[in-house]
Formats: sequence, C-alpha cells, structure tokens
Amino acid sequence: MKRVLFVLLLSLSLGGAAASNPQTEEVRNLIFMIGDGMGLADVSMLQIEGKYAPTAFDRAQQVALVVTRSANNRVTDSAASATALASGTKTNNGTLGQDPEGKALISSMTRAKAKGYATGIVVTCYLQHATPGAFYAHVADRGDSRAITRQLLGSNIDVLFGGGRRWLKEECEEGVTYLDAFARRGYFVVDSLPQLQRIGKGRVLCCTAEKHLPEAPGRGDYLPRATEKALELLEANSAGHKRGFMLLVEGSQIDYAAHAKDADRLLAEMRDFNDAVAAAMDFADRTPGTLVIVTADHETGGVTIPANKEDFTLSENGLQYQFSTGGHTGTMVPVYLYGTGADRIAGVLDNTELARRIMELLDVE
Repeated sequence: MKRVLFVLLLSLSLGGAAASNPQTEEVRNLIFMIGDGMGLADVSMLQIEGKYAPTAFDRAQQVALVVTRSANNRVTDSAASATALASGTKTNNGTLGQDPEGKALISSMTRAKAKGYATGIVVTCYLQHATPGAFYAHVADRGDSRAITRQLLGSNIDVLFGGGRRWLKEECEEGVTYLDAFARRGYFVVDSLPQLQRIGKGRVLCCTAEKHLPEAPGRGDYLPRATEKALELLEANSAGHKRGFMLLVEGSQIDYAAHAKDADRLLAEMRDFNDAVAAAMDFADRTPGTLVIVTADHETGGVTIPANKEDFTLSENGLQYQFSTGGHTGTMVPVYLYGTGADRIAGVLDNTELARRIMELLDVE
C-alpha cells in the first residue's frame, strides 16, 4: 500500500513539474531584435567600455550562433540575410522577399498578421530599407524604394516607427500621398514621438526623418523610447485577443558605423541598441508569454580587439579596436534569448533555421 501511495505521489509530482516546465508555455508575444552588422566583438566592446558592468546582453537565458551566408555568396548582404531571417528561405544578395527564381516568400510577420497577431516595426533607418523591407516586401532589387513603399502601404502592419518620409510624401495610386493614404486607413500619422504621448492604442505611422534618422548619440534615446511605445501600443491592440504580437526592432546604424570603420560611433550605436534590448527584456519580465530574440543579419567590419602589447606578464596590456574590412564578413553571429521559450532555441543554426523556429513558436509555419 505504501509503495502504491509513493508511486502515486511521485506521478503527481512529476506531472506538476511538467505543467510548470517552460517548454510547455505558449509564446504569445515575440520581440525580434536585429543589430544590423553586429558581431560578437561589438558586444565585447560594449562590455569593455562599460567597465564590465552588466549589459542587457548579459541577461540572456540562452545563447546560440547563426550562419549567415546567402544563396549565392559566402558573404551576405542585408537583403538576403534579412529575407532568410524573415522567411526561412535563402536568396541572392540584393534580393528582398523573393527566392532566387523570383517567387515571393511569405515572411513570419505576414504569417503572424494573417493569424491575428498585432505587428510592428521599429528602426533607425528608413522603413523601406533592406532589413525591415524583408518582413513585408517582395522585390528583385532592394534599392527599388518606390515599389517597397507601395508594399509597405499594403502590408497592414499596425505600428511603424522609422524614417523614409522622402518616399511617403510621394503620390500613390489613390491620387494622394502615401502619408494621406495611411491616414485614410485609420493610422495616426505623426512625425515625432512626443506627438504619440496621449495615444495608447491603435495603428500608428511615426516617420521622423526624410531618410535615415540621425546617428547615435545625436538622435537621443529615440530607439529605446520607440521600442517602449511600440510595445505599449501592440499590447493594447492585442489585449483580449487569442494572439499577441510580433515586433521587429532594428539597431540599423551599427552597420553604418562599422562600414565607416568608426569605433566611437560603433560604440554609441551599440549603447543605443543595448538600451532598446533592455527595454524589451524589461517588458518580458512583466509580461508572461513574451520571448525576446536578439541577433544580427551579418557582421560588418571584421572587428577585432587585439592587445597592444604581447607580454602577458604585464598587469595591463592595453587594447585597441581594429577593422579588417569596410564591408561585411562571413563570420557567424550571436543569438541572445530571453523570456518564455528561450530554452527552445540553442546550438549552431543556419539563419533559415532560426526563422523556422520562430514560426513554429508562433504557430504560423
């Protein structure tokens, strides 16, 4: 009798453990954060220059690595890598949202929208740029900003923060500007974050620059504030619904700083992106069912951090930040995971596999 009772209690105990197992929890909200051009050395620079004080990246509950090659090149560009991260299919450099044969690919954000998720994009470049464009557009040439703008209007993405007013001021097929066309569709159309102070719900287009936003630190705390506002809006928009939301946040200008081989600017962009990552992780802490995924589309600059002196018996060798190229590299990039479902992605992955894992977690594959 005692043995039967013991087995019964053990079964109940194991059943309870399974019920609270994080692997069984549903991912309701996904915050997908891409540091454009961000490599492991960039994160190391952030730690070093912060005197090893904890960064948002240090909060990660799981870490993985991603291979970034494109369909036709060992060194990818942002269009091909973002397409792979968005759709789970590789394409050629310069191509956006299409496979190498020209077939349109359906992104995780488009799938999420069709399944009832609220959706949003926050960037510091223009909204028609390669990385955000991969989540809604399908063009053979990533530089076709007018075609991408038309597709942005048709995407029905709920919350949009970034630049690109230059193209949004042009006339669309409806005989009005794209800005007016967004307003006709029920969007609050504004050109600064303060104008959204009293808006806590609804569809928003906040376009704050003609093209790219100013480089860090000149744009202030725009990226973390825009991230927080987008999360507020998307949470309100999805409240009471079966599905939650998917938000894409890009630290767009990490890439630009590395292309310019400018270590000071790179550090400023990394600090800005770190603040946005912290805001997303704070939201996950207070919002069960939220997963934060932080990665890069590729590494830019070939950044290394060598010691100034080779005698390691010294108490301090000094170090420097060096760039091996003004272009992209073929190195793997890190993935940092935090929140619900963080334990479900690990190991060395192709960027297409990361995309497929995301779609599985959102049940939109």
